[in-house]
Amino acid sequence: MTTIEGKAIAVRHERIDEAAAGQRIDNYLLRIAKGVPKSHVYRILRSGEVRVNGRRVQQTYRLQEGDEVRIPPIRIAEPTHAAPAPAGKPLPVVYEDEALLVIDKPSGKAVHGGSGVSYGVIEQLRVQRPELRMLELAHRLDRETSGLLIVAKKRSALTALHDMMREGSVEKRYLTLVPGRWSNPLQHVKVPLHKYLTAEGERRVRVADEGKAAHSIVRLVRRWRDYSLLEVELKTGRTHQIRVHLAHLGFALCGDDKYGDFALNKRLEVEGLRRMFLHAAKLRFAHPLTGAPLAFDSPLPADLQTFLDRLDAAEKKHG
Repeated sequence: MTTIEGKAIAVRHERIDEAAAGQRIDNYLLRIAKGVPKSHVYRILRSGEVRVNGRRVQQTYRLQEGDEVRIPPIRIAEPTHAAPAPAGKPLPVVYEDEALLVIDKPSGKAVHGGSGVSYGVIEQLRVQRPELRMLELAHRLDRETSGLLIVAKKRSALTALHDMMREGSVEKRYLTLVPGRWSNPLQHVKVPLHKYLTAEGERRVRVADEGKAAHSIVRLVRRWRDYSLLEVELKTGRTHQIRVHLAHLGFALCGDDKYGDFALNKRLEVEGLRRMFLHAAKLRFAHPLTGAPLAFDSPLPADLQTFLDRLDAAEKKHG
């Protein structure tokens, strides 16, 4: 029998509820046994020490509501006692039903805690909605990016949404402003992207042949003398995909502090644009459980729209 700090940890029997239903057994074990090496989790699965309803299962087995899982003695991470996220202002909910909710995330708010951020949208939602047994992000947005974000309330919905995103059946469109005059009304960008860490430990992405396939569809929405408003549809969901694809083509996003033109960003800040111009404006997908079509639109936030209005005014002034 395994012990941790003098406490004996015996065989556990867990009954799967609706919140965990649909999750793969390996992911379920990794979630409840934080701190246990992945290699150990997969070893006890292969050896048959983990049983579902008394039977051995493959690591790809998806749990069903009512399943009884036998978990052998393993070391469980001690719970942390970090300060809970403050409830804060209610997050703007665009849509909600029993399976999911869609929020309109403000710029400047991380979607989850980590990397120097104590808490994010998901932690705040859990504090605001304690009656919900499960809340999990279906996808992510960068901290400075505003707009539509899907949060699952059921494991089955989360699993289905992840499958749909891998298949490319969730339509996600973003609005962004870039310096210069973009010429093509429609352009497909298919350039592989590779994630890496800087010497300071910061996450970055670059174009590289060894990277993962990435596909963006760029549409010209509007053009001024020195700027272009673009709509970018993501066919894949790689980290920083829009930012790196457009920077690679010589059109780094206005206000982007990682891949952008830093001198230009300083000028833009003086002119009223104090953050990256990137907004998740449209979502189109079939409901993960019912199949009903869902469509959501989020208008540009006031700070971004105000900056475009200033471009309009400047354009009229110069004829």
